[in-house]
Amino acid sequence: MTDDLSFRRKPLTPEQRQARDAARRIEAEKAMRDHEEAQRAFHANRERLKAERLAREAAAAKA
Repeated sequence: MTDDLSFRRKPLTPEQRQARDAARRIEAEKAMRDHEEAQRAFHANRERLKAERLAREAAAAKA
């Protein structure tokens, strides 16, 4: 077995760690916003389709 430890990561400086953490936080916030936006769009579309279905059913019941 060799003692070559070149595959190990170099320790981050406090500044690099802060920059990494800030970037991760920004990415997480963006992901949460994207998820919430997708959920709002999904629910809005579901309600629209439900209203259309109920209108069709009401029209079919009258006919």
